[in-house]
Amino acid sequence: MRAFVALVAYSLKASVPPRRRVGLLVPCAAAILFGAIARTFGGDASHHFGEVAAAALFGLVLPVTTLVIGDAVLGAEIRRGSFTFTWLSPVPTWQVVVARWIGGSAIAAGSLALAFSISALVAGTPDSVGPVALGAAFGAMAYVAVFMAIGSIAQRAAVWSLAFVFLVERLLGAALSGIAQISPSWEARSVFTGMAEVAESMERSGVPDGGAAVVRLLMITALGLAVAAWRLPRLRMVGSSD
Repeated sequence: MRAFVALVAYSLKASVPPRRRVGLLVPCAAAILFGAIARTFGGDASHHFGEVAAAALFGLVLPVTTLVIGDAVLGAEIRRGSFTFTWLSPVPTWQVVVARWIGGSAIAAGSLALAFSISALVAGTPDSVGPVALGAAFGAMAYVAVFMAIGSIAQRAAVWSLAFVFLVERLLGAALSGIAQISPSWEARSVFTGMAEVAESMERSGVPDGGAAVVRLLMITALGLAVAAWRLPRLRMVGSSD
């Protein structure tokens, strides 16, 4: 238990090293700025914030911010070779995965839920605070698990993670509902659209919404963690020069 607590504490530190703090703070500040932009449109504030949240907050800010955290938790250390020290420790690999996910998710989910809530308040839609924060939190948890899984499989984890976000989720997910159903971005957006007062045109058919979307995000999280836990014992440890 002490080793697990130590791993979680280390993960909290590893999630936001000095170089990545800007990568965390800038998107969160951008989320608040998007809320201010939504307020300038006039008319129905809930409708305009819903459009901004769907396109900018869940489509851009959420994946970019969680990529910064999710890559730092596992993929970056594997590339540098420093993960070897954790890998050789007498701790089951599944505990390493869970501990690092807890640390990364705490940072990502907490930061994004707060930023998205402030964005809703700035936009003048206090009723949207709960739904948008819930979508951000569960979406961040799922994204961190997915990026950890990618980091345990691919050497160029950051590149493959970007490809997953912009090619698989954005392009294929926009066209195919089957892809959107396993996308943290689309499912997090569906949590928001299913619980907030938004236009019916924003609700995507074929994708679970509201509470069902939360369950789907938890399933995606579990799958990502399972892949990472399965892959870690089979890693070939290399140094940064390799």
